[in-house]
Amino acid sequence: MNMKKKLLALVVGIVVIMAGCSEADTVSQNISKSSDSFEVQRRIVFFNGITDKYLLTVEGLCALGNDDSDLRMTVTCKVGKDEYKKHYLGLSDNVSFFAEQLEANKEDPFHYKILFRPENIIPDIQLQTSK
Repeated sequence: MNMKKKLLALVVGIVVIMAGCSEADTVSQNISKSSDSFEVQRRIVFFNGITDKYLLTVEGLCALGNDDSDLRMTVTCKVGKDEYKKHYLGLSDNVSFFAEQLEANKEDPFHYKILFRPENIIPDIQLQTSK
């Protein structure tokens, strides 16, 4: 099966699966995708749960780490055209965080967002010339 047919089968499968989702589920997923694409202004606050003191605040077009461990949180922020900064933060039993969306999103509950990242589908291939 060629790549186009595989992608079409994947898209059709996702649409079929998503057809049973509620409006709230669809909007929530679309906002998450927008956030991961640096389209949502956020404020992420890390705080000490015992002292109630803020330890760190990060604001901007920021995405939270999706594959982080229980003891680590990454925050990646877009700071310019094709410019990003990534922050690593340690979590503990008394240090936690919350993320606040600063502006409302206009999301269509009848429109699904499917974002393909070519770098995840096609590996980074480096060619070496023979001497």
